Amino acid sequence: MFQVTCAGAPDATAGPAPLDYITTLFVASAAFLFAGAVKGLAGIGMPTAAIALMTLLLDPRTAIALVLFPMIGSNAWQVYRAGELARTMRRYAVFAAVLLAGVTATAFATQDTGDRALLAILGLVILFFVAVSWRGLVPPLAARFDRAAQVGFGLLAGVVGGMTAGWGAPLAMYLATKQVDKDEFVRATGFLIFVGSLPLCLAYIQMGFMTGPLAGVSAAMLIPTLIGFSMGEVFRKRLSGIAFRNALLIVFVFMGLNLIRRAIWYG
Repeated sequence: MFQVTCAGAPDATAGPAPLDYITTLFVASAAFLFAGAVKGLAGIGMPTAAIALMTLLLDPRTAIALVLFPMIGSNAWQVYRAGELARTMRRYAVFAAVLLAGVTATAFATQDTGDRALLAILGLVILFFVAVSWRGLVPPLAARFDRAAQVGFGLLAGVVGGMTAGWGAPLAMYLATKQVDKDEFVRATGFLIFVGSLPLCLAYIQMGFMTGPLAGVSAAMLIPTLIGFSMGEVFRKRLSGIAFRNALLIVFVFMGLNLIRRAIWYG
């Protein structure tokens, strides 16, 4: 029988209420439809949105496992749509290498981290993401410091991503220091999130967090993710980008604060 741990119990051994296959599909589909729209609009933020919503009903490890295949698929699609892959790989090779190593090492080093700690970390990552998403918070860096910036931000992204699958904030901060345009932002985020997703997925399989049934649900979530992605692209063309972004970030603030609240009063 397919069962996943319901959020609200301190540990899996404490007798949490299970969620069945259909309920999990419904919860995840709704989360990924919204998260895909976020990504279509902004080019980033899909795992942050999906995990924040799913952890309202699912435990953090299940939510992170479910986000992995949509991360891989949606970012592969984003890279393909953006083009100039060879140039992007050369330009961000250092960041990609550090990110890959950091995600792998952190995922295995923190595999015994409890649900309460994960909820708190997720909440802080979301608030961090909101903070750096508003303009003017990150000063530009001269081109001669780019390699050092790639190492530093890549390491931070690897540590955060290995724990939470959400390294959008460090990545957005790095690209802000380069003052890249919208198209370059989409190319870089698609490539680097795709690179980081692969070792995290392999680590979750190796550690037993990504089971066969969860892998099936995760793969199925590519459908609502890509539907939401297409919707987000339409919204990006029709709505005021600044107004929508600010409303979205306010929603993320409440999500992050709620995760921290649940980490403190878990149960």
